[in-house]
Amino acid sequence: MVYTKNYLSVDIGGTNVKFAELNNAGQIIEKSKIKTSHEKAEFLTKMDQVVAKYVAKGVKGIAFCAPGKIAKTTIHFGGALPFLDGIDFAKRYERFHLPVAVINDGKACVLAEDWLGSLKDMKNCAAITLGTGVGGGIIINGKLLNGAHFQAGELSFLQMNVNAPDFEGYAGSAVSAVLMIKAVNKKLGNQDEADGLAAFKAINAGDERIMPIFNDFCRKVANLINDVQAVVDLDAIAIGGGVSAQPIVVKGINQAYDKIRDDNLMIKMTFTRVQILDAKFKNDANLYGALYNLLLHLNGEKL
Repeated sequence: MVYTKNYLSVDIGGTNVKFAELNNAGQIIEKSKIKTSHEKAEFLTKMDQVVAKYVAKGVKGIAFCAPGKIAKTTIHFGGALPFLDGIDFAKRYERFHLPVAVINDGKACVLAEDWLGSLKDMKNCAAITLGTGVGGGIIINGKLLNGAHFQAGELSFLQMNVNAPDFEGYAGSAVSAVLMIKAVNKKLGNQDEADGLAAFKAINAGDERIMPIFNDFCRKVANLINDVQAVVDLDAIAIGGGVSAQPIVVKGINQAYDKIRDDNLMIKMTFTRVQILDAKFKNDANLYGALYNLLLHLNGEKL
């Protein structure tokens, strides 16, 4: 087989599996997506078809990112896709004799932004992805923070309200962009409560009926950022996820963060203000981050 200079990168999400052929400079040659099957056998069959197609084209490595706790190349639990539990993509595709790397989706986002995005070359930074839950990836002293059990950066499990029942008080629910959009549309009386465009049309217009919902969301994200800063002390945090395409989101989070600091002099005097930035790659971040993870492994750099 004649190998190309390109790689296959696969981003497994709750709604879609996105995949792309990229070169080692991070240029996308082509990309596509398929609906995510939530039945394990069907999902693996579709993945086999995607991988086989690009192996036939001669890619020289395969990069995956997925939700869940990922130890080396094995997915544990799978987050919103629990059927992924126990899948080891390197073992599944070892017959192709190609390098395979797998990384958590939140960690992929921060790698993408640190490689070629808004966090480029920063040594102490993070990415926070706002979606159904809250994803996170943290880089400390130039190295991706995995933790002792590969679960560092799981920001959905930060507790925001000790009095809330079950998971409602944790960031994965309390700072859910999906739930914020649902609440906005419900207040507006929109039939489709998942319609993000309709929600942000009202938010951008400053509709007084729903601005308290949006402002509360930004305040909670800002509090989460303050909590992260208390532990790891970063220079910058990039905000990703689908809602980050709306400039008002990062603007609102910055305003809420400044208010927290202005309202509490001890916080303001103790902590240097972290930069809160737009993530450059938006919904493609995980494709870039998964590839960069593979390239780091190929270069022998420990993550």
